[in-house]
Amino acid sequence: MGGIFGVVSKEDCVMNLFFGTDYHSHLGTRRGGMAVYGPKGFDRAIHNIENSPFRTKFERDVTELEGNMGIGCISDSEPQPLLVQSHLGSFALTTVGRINNADQLVELSYQNGSTHFLEMSGGGINATELVASLINQQSSIVEGIRYAQQMIQGSMNILLLTKDGLYAARDRLGRMPVVLGKKEGSMCASFENFAYYNLGYQDYRELGPGEIVFLTPDGAQTVSPPGEDMQICSFLWVYYGYPNSSYEGINVEEMRYRCGSMLANRDNVMPDYVAGVPDSGTAHAIGYANASGIPFSRPFIKYTPTWPRSFMPAHQRQRNLIARMKLIPVHQLIRGKSLVLIDDSIVRGTQLRETTEFLYQSGAKEVHVRPACPPLVFGCKYLNFSRSKSDLDLITRRVISEREGDRAEEMLDDYTDPNSTNYKEMIEEIRRQQNFTSLRYQRLDDMEKSIGISPCKLCTYCFNGKE
Repeated sequence: MGGIFGVVSKEDCVMNLFFGTDYHSHLGTRRGGMAVYGPKGFDRAIHNIENSPFRTKFERDVTELEGNMGIGCISDSEPQPLLVQSHLGSFALTTVGRINNADQLVELSYQNGSTHFLEMSGGGINATELVASLINQQSSIVEGIRYAQQMIQGSMNILLLTKDGLYAARDRLGRMPVVLGKKEGSMCASFENFAYYNLGYQDYRELGPGEIVFLTPDGAQTVSPPGEDMQICSFLWVYYGYPNSSYEGINVEEMRYRCGSMLANRDNVMPDYVAGVPDSGTAHAIGYANASGIPFSRPFIKYTPTWPRSFMPAHQRQRNLIARMKLIPVHQLIRGKSLVLIDDSIVRGTQLRETTEFLYQSGAKEVHVRPACPPLVFGCKYLNFSRSKSDLDLITRRVISEREGDRAEEMLDDYTDPNSTNYKEMIEEIRRQQNFTSLRYQRLDDMEKSIGISPCKLCTYCFNGKE
């Protein structure tokens, strides 16, 4: 997916920008970038962060960049921020989201006067450059951002920096957050609100769906009001969000405690211990343990000195290897024990199957698996939260395809109903293939209750296919 951070200040902002951007490293693994505006105009730095953390790659840039306004990003895809010169003036631009109709928008840009786009490796076009093209087709920056929001199928959060201040825009249906922080003489805009706490900022407010604000060091002005409809991604709380963060006033860590307790309330196994797959499964497991009275334990520990979450390569084979290498067993808490193991989700199933085998090889007697969300049946088409190229990468879809053949697509609704026979038989087949002692997924209605905002404001497409 990715994360973005921007700051406008009466003083030099580079250190705030550096740390604020770095605090989004859990959201992306490929590129990092910062752009600033200062006495010398616009300047920027972009680095590959696949094999080294953002902080290490940008230490020298912090001493060389100079400016009182800036934007930064952690990206899972294209290099950014971009520096743009157009009839709207010079600006820096960074985005996070997904464009599903890119080919159509590229053709539209050609028709409206764009002569070319820079082609990236693999033949794709930089999504941020495409957003810049859409903005530049209008007569003002605000009109351009609104136009981009209307034309993009998918989602797109935008930070656009001019010499006068910073425009921050949340995507049209609010699938991702944009929050504002304030301190004396400075304002910031961020994907994650925890990213600015240690920098001295206080929560100012969240943007509404589609809202556009203009930030200066003295405050925030709404230049395009929010819309009524919201579809914020429910998976932010389950998996992607950092524990300190809150979205729509709901803290991630607290939600995971509630989610785990609801899993426990519907369960009937009596293991020796409850454990969570680090890191996002841990809070769910604590909630389960608190509700059930079954002791929480850590039968394996993630070796964070060399394998933090942000160092996950793009290639699945390497990801599987690292997922295995970074978990070290505590044999005394595994040998001869029955365990409930809670993970945030099951996507392909490869890593969790290997984790389960690793527990069996370390002497576990039973491994009962409890994902903290419902079965993922539809690949996300609004955010780039999964690297899956096809729905058939999902273990659920493979099982459904094996069972239904050519009828698979028309049977999907039935397989998302936890009360249906097909759902129960799909779960049993996944359990058998994964070699779990038992398998029980979180129910969608319980997950929605654990978040605590109106279900009509949540995007649950990947679980039920409903837009």
